[in-house]
Amino acid sequence: MKTELIRNFCIIAHIDHGKTTLSDRLLFRTGTISQREMQDQLLDSMDLERERGITIKAHPVTMMYTAKDGQTYELNLIDTPGHVDFTYEVSRSLSACEGALLIIDASQGVEAQTVANLHLAMRKNLEIIPVINKIDLPHANVEQAKVQLEEILAIPAESAILASAKEGIGIEEILEAIVTRIPAPKSTGVGSLQALTFDSFFDTFKGVVNHVRIFNGTLKAGMQALLLHSGKTVEIKEVGSFNPKPYVREALELGETGYFTANIKSPLDVKMGDTLTETRHPAPALAGFQEIHPMVFSGIYPINTADYEHLKTNLAKLQLNDPAFVYQSESSVALGFGFRCGFLGLLHLEIVQERLRREYNMDIIATYPSVIYRVKMTNGELKTIDNPVFLPEPTLIDFIEEPTVKAFIICPNENIGDMLALVTEKRGSPDHTETLDPRRVMMTCRLPLNEILIDFHDRIKSLTHGYGSMDYEHDDYQQSDMVKLDMLVNGEPVDAFSCIVHRSKAEYRGRALAAKLRDVIPQQQFQVAIQAAIGGKIVARETVRAYRKDVTAKCYGGDITRKRKLLEKQKEGKKRMKSIGTVHIPQEAFIEVLKA
Repeated sequence: MKTELIRNFCIIAHIDHGKTTLSDRLLFRTGTISQREMQDQLLDSMDLERERGITIKAHPVTMMYTAKDGQTYELNLIDTPGHVDFTYEVSRSLSACEGALLIIDASQGVEAQTVANLHLAMRKNLEIIPVINKIDLPHANVEQAKVQLEEILAIPAESAILASAKEGIGIEEILEAIVTRIPAPKSTGVGSLQALTFDSFFDTFKGVVNHVRIFNGTLKAGMQALLLHSGKTVEIKEVGSFNPKPYVREALELGETGYFTANIKSPLDVKMGDTLTETRHPAPALAGFQEIHPMVFSGIYPINTADYEHLKTNLAKLQLNDPAFVYQSESSVALGFGFRCGFLGLLHLEIVQERLRREYNMDIIATYPSVIYRVKMTNGELKTIDNPVFLPEPTLIDFIEEPTVKAFIICPNENIGDMLALVTEKRGSPDHTETLDPRRVMMTCRLPLNEILIDFHDRIKSLTHGYGSMDYEHDDYQQSDMVKLDMLVNGEPVDAFSCIVHRSKAEYRGRALAAKLRDVIPQQQFQVAIQAAIGGKIVARETVRAYRKDVTAKCYGGDITRKRKLLEKQKEGKKRMKSIGTVHIPQEAFIEVLKA
């Protein structure tokens, strides 16, 4: 295919604004899939994506389209996720394109993630084609969406295309706009092959399959190629494209998108954003993507300790498919051997756990999520702590710094008071508020990252009846009064339940954990004390009552001192048992508490 007839583009939008439905429509209109193969969410191949109605992975697909000028164009589309936790997938897809379709829901208008994804695309100098989708809905407000385009995103309203992906309205105009407005790929001017690997997955028969975009030269089967970052020389076994299923091609030319397989057997040999070039005449490396740093950490342990090696292999395969996920091995007294895993956010953590359970049939348990703290020691040393177990003694700590985020919350006008109360409850401070349109405002706030980990997003949705949305970017560290909360069972600390919390919330959290543990720890022959402690100070206590045998049953009538004597004897026995007895906490108890 001639380079001037190739167009590479992706679709970006806020979650649930109709990206996947639009890509299904484009595939059907260009004849890439037939009526028989047509199904909703065609590019969302994971069960999880279909169930939740979200895109998790970016999906490339090649379409052929005959335009009004009579020419047949090759359109390479990459459908991208919309949720804030998968921004890394979006940034990788943008690196392989020259243009982007920006989808805006006519009934909801511009949302937080729309703004974030647009900024990502503008940084890469992509041509933006705005599409106002869902115009067929009874409560669609097209004029409002056009005003927001101009005022919030600074894009001329007349350049927007009105469409309804569900009804098939405006699909022709979108395809023509892709052909006329998005520029053809240009060569980088280097003498040999230059290709960017932007995604990969593991195939049991072919090994590692890499998604690639050619920036210069030609990629064919049988070539000797070099991966610049890893320094590994490979022989190309097969090249091809997706429509949406993979099909083999003779070669991938300049500007085309597709895949290649080589003699790469281990997921660890491939780095996302690596440059593929010829072995004899290596070209300079292309600018990859920024190194991603995980923000949320959680321990993942196999429920059956014999599955440890199996879990290790599956995590390596998963990391190949999702390079934003990182892991390293660790062990815990209570849970045995497992891994400390890093994620971009809480949805990311949830999705990874769910994929391990479904795709790899793993029985796993995850510990309470935490973030990276910076601890300044009294001797001047600076430590980074992502696991409460490694927090030094309070006497050795000068101060602790916690990571903060800059959050952008879009909500209806009537919910501003509720939002401010929520931000204050989460130890945040509002910076400023902007009016987006007569109905909605955008609040910019600074919040500690560990406060938005668990239920912040859900609380926004429930307070605004589903109309609120949120996006965040990582800010700086701030000094905070953080303490380590230990849970003691029968006077022994249990490391799996330890966490680092703000002093003002430690007592509440300690009480909640103690109450939960009281319900799940089985009764013993002696009374068991469950305590929450900060350093040497106990802040909460619950008691698991002992089994009692009715020793006075055979004493009917007679003197009360006989009964008292028997009860005292029993008490002594319990006391002696408590001093030598240990409390065995079953695995189910850990799972119950960590689920809660």
